[in-house]
Amino acid sequence: MRDIPKDLAARLQSGVTTLAHVWRIVRRDDAVFGFTDHDSALVFDALICTPVTGLIAGAVEKSVGLGVDTASVSGALSAEAITEQDLARGVWDGARVDIFRVDWTAPALRVHLFAGRLGEVRRGASAFEAELRGLQADLNVPVGRVFSRHCDARLGDARCSKDIDAPAFRGDGVILAPLSSTAFRATGLEAFADGWFARGRVLWTDGAASEVSAHRVESGGATIELLDPIAGLSAGAAFTIFAGCDKRIETCRAKFANVINFRGFPHMPGNDAIQSGPVAGERLDGGSRLL
Repeated sequence: MRDIPKDLAARLQSGVTTLAHVWRIVRRDDAVFGFTDHDSALVFDALICTPVTGLIAGAVEKSVGLGVDTASVSGALSAEAITEQDLARGVWDGARVDIFRVDWTAPALRVHLFAGRLGEVRRGASAFEAELRGLQADLNVPVGRVFSRHCDARLGDARCSKDIDAPAFRGDGVILAPLSSTAFRATGLEAFADGWFARGRVLWTDGAASEVSAHRVESGGATIELLDPIAGLSAGAAFTIFAGCDKRIETCRAKFANVINFRGFPHMPGNDAIQSGPVAGERLDGGSRLL
């Protein structure tokens, strides 16, 4: 049963209420934000909760036992608080969210409605809707390593150990001409083969990063295609680009000479091999099927 303070319960029974929602959000970088659907700022446990026009709390569904509580929140994108760029970069993914119902005349009178984390975020040109998942959702997350033919390390991390800052895997380029919000022609990358930077990463001078979906060598330069659109691509902009990896052992061997640190299982049998039975005429001595 939800604990409602006596003073708040009395005000609720009076028939006249002064209620508002408060959202306290703690991102993974430990930045703390407070928002409210009240028309002015509220001080909530020393946190100033900013009024956000158009922020709407959805229905909160509570479950018994280990069922996952769910809720939602939707609202307008705001340059001061929640921007489309931050949502696209995943800055808000997994943030801790607590929803309270408070008396805005006395914010100390409150009811804790929900505790969870930000899940799927759907966004448009001017608005967003975020799914909120209860803390029980962590109990449904698979724990352990997934066995796969492909490498599950990130290129250049401690498990991979490849130095991608080396000149062979890093290039410095300049945009010659933007082709769209996800593609541009560049110079400075003439020494690299076609596709060398596919699935790699672009680091811009302002610190932002973009993922590369394709890299083509063409006469007079190279064409780079990005996975997500970037606003404001302009000729003359400088960037640093890093080689990409498709996670196959063949690429690890030929491109990076790093098979000793390959983190996949390339010889793992597939479903056909596991389900196949003995065939007349084949060698049936219990030996390796890879020979």
